[in-house]
Amino acid sequence: MVSAADILNARILIVDDLDANVQLLNRMLVAAGYTSVESTTDPLAVCELHRNRAFDLILLDLKMPMMDGFQVMEALKENELESYLPVLVITAQPEQKLHALQAGAKDFISKPFDLPEVLVRVHNMLEVRLLHDESKRYSIELEHKIDEVEASRELIRQQSVEVQTLYDKVIAEQKRSVELSMQPGAMVGVEKEERLATPWFRSLWLRHPWLQVNLLTAFAAATVVGMFQSTIDRLLILTVFLPILAGQSGNTGSQALAITLRGITLGDLKSGKERQLVKKEALLGLLNGVLVGVVAAIGMYALATAQHVPKAGLLGLVVLLAMIVSCVISSICGALVPLILKRIGADPATASSIFLSTATDVVSMGMLLGLATLMVR
Repeated sequence: MVSAADILNARILIVDDLDANVQLLNRMLVAAGYTSVESTTDPLAVCELHRNRAFDLILLDLKMPMMDGFQVMEALKENELESYLPVLVITAQPEQKLHALQAGAKDFISKPFDLPEVLVRVHNMLEVRLLHDESKRYSIELEHKIDEVEASRELIRQQSVEVQTLYDKVIAEQKRSVELSMQPGAMVGVEKEERLATPWFRSLWLRHPWLQVNLLTAFAAATVVGMFQSTIDRLLILTVFLPILAGQSGNTGSQALAITLRGITLGDLKSGKERQLVKKEALLGLLNGVLVGVVAAIGMYALATAQHVPKAGLLGLVVLLAMIVSCVISSICGALVPLILKRIGADPATASSIFLSTATDVVSMGMLLGLATLMVR
């Protein structure tokens, strides 16, 4: 709302070619408490003054030389950005009042001046003018608020979409985490559906078949060892390194198997990338085999020398070569076994470790005993 202080502080311009009229009106307004009253006797200067000061009220005499009040109002209309002219005309001719109102003036003051009438009309004009300005500012602020609300709605909508997308990603990651957490148990025959509360007979039914399969594959590894019994009898020191080679090659294959299963579960292993995966694991198997093979060969040489076993250096070379070949083949199997099982429709997480352990045992023991048979006579 417009206060009394706002009205008394409003900017007022008095325009009259007679300095006496200007002085009289100025004293009336200042005596009534108005604080910002300016004046001019030059009608040509009105537009420039209003453009610079933006007066809230212009007291305009209609009869002036060079440019009368009607011409001043027309000039103000051209310069005023809005259609509202804050003009209160001053006239001594009653017939000009209607014409002045039609030209854009908002009210009029008659000559000679009547103090109460002047003050009332000035007060009313300023109140209307300031209310008009306040309404305009409110409309602008309201438009800004509406724009802000619309922008907030759009931001909320976008954030809702982002939150939903993030929620979907979290759920997907949780499902993948559950799949990954179930893999270790599945790899040794513990099915995903088994829980702590599962009855013992149900757990036995779920687990035991895989143990039978593992037993059959263990027979294959034992058969390989049996094929080289004469070499073992001749070089009993080799039995010390059989579990070492089996363990190292088994761990190497398990690393490749874990990466492959993770890629299948998380969807990282795209179609056409299988060959690249196998090549990478073969290279890692070769490098790891060389590094651990050197250490194992040194260990074989030291042990054979300490036990006075002949050809200790040759035995160390056998261990080195067997370790390299075993790690390479184990890495390849660790990548290929789950891919093959997936291709034939079996669950890679459930059966991969059993076939991988068989392959690593057979290869590591077969390579160690076979190379010893060929190279150490």
